Amino acid sequence: MNDHAVLHVKGRILVGPEDVRDDLWVVDGRISYDRPVGAHDVRTVEGWALPGLVDAHCHVGLGAHGPVDQDVAEKQALTDREAGTLLIRDAGSPSDTRWTDDREDLPKIIRAGRHIARTRRYIRGFAHEIEPDDLVAYVAQEARRGDGWVKLVGDWIDRDLGDLSACWPRGAVEAAIAEAHRLGARVTAHCFAESSLTDLVEAGIDCIEHATGLTDELIPLFAERGVAIVPTLVNIATFPTLAEGGETRFPRWSAHMRRLHERRYDTVRNAHDAGIPVYVGTDAGGTLPHGLVAAEVAELVTAGLTPVEALAATTWNARPWLGRPGLEEGEAADLVVYETDPRADVRVLSAPRRVVLNGRVVE
Repeated sequence: MNDHAVLHVKGRILVGPEDVRDDLWVVDGRISYDRPVGAHDVRTVEGWALPGLVDAHCHVGLGAHGPVDQDVAEKQALTDREAGTLLIRDAGSPSDTRWTDDREDLPKIIRAGRHIARTRRYIRGFAHEIEPDDLVAYVAQEARRGDGWVKLVGDWIDRDLGDLSACWPRGAVEAAIAEAHRLGARVTAHCFAESSLTDLVEAGIDCIEHATGLTDELIPLFAERGVAIVPTLVNIATFPTLAEGGETRFPRWSAHMRRLHERRYDTVRNAHDAGIPVYVGTDAGGTLPHGLVAAEVAELVTAGLTPVEALAATTWNARPWLGRPGLEEGEAADLVVYETDPRADVRVLSAPRRVVLNGRVVE
């Protein structure tokens, strides 16, 4: 389709879960709900259209051993695009992916800078590894480098303890989160265990990644403070394998990881039922492949969200949370078209019929 052609999306346009329209027009890459006067060279796409899907925990530019070359990062982004993910919150990457901003054929990325971890308390090559006295300075640095987010590693295995434990003292995270907020950035943190959550939430954190340690006792605190979670259930599915690998050296940690895995669906369902915002994230990059957004939506349904609620976690709710538009008049046309109604069966997300990015149909 050339730059001046008109795209007509016809069928069922899911602007919101209950806001369904019959037609959407794309002119010069922008959405209109009025047929353009004198439209010519019209291409029609039919089906059920959703706003471009959101992966709110995805690592473009990250591989199993740290940063990857640009050509690998490009393939990662293209794989996400083909899956219908058109907006990514990159929850920590050691690579500079600003070059993607000039590519209209790649998903839009909201960056959180590089992970900030305690020394020797995270995966080698992924993060800035520092001590608490430097936390405020590094948070300020990554807040300026990112797109309104900063990513902390809130807990990790303590080899002396032989189990997960919190990485930061309370005073350090309070000062760091306050500095991020002063600079206009929100803060999220990788957290598997229970032990780090109270301090982080009471210190004012905005989001928790994975959140497997969220207990019934902690849920009211999250709900009261409006702290969101991104469960990454497709990642949590790997916990039994990780536990098996660590059984000999760290049996206490292995048992803990298995318990967190066993209760994962209850954790997510109870959090959602309490009003805690839940968003879709796959944790792609590092050890997981890209393009898993449909699988994560299906996991949320397995956990107890309705299909519409799970879809909202990657579309109608996720985009406003990240400050990005959906299918509103005059906005960039980023949408995915499916053969059948995804509200009836979210498994349809695994087979997009058409992907439209910046008004252009991806061939």
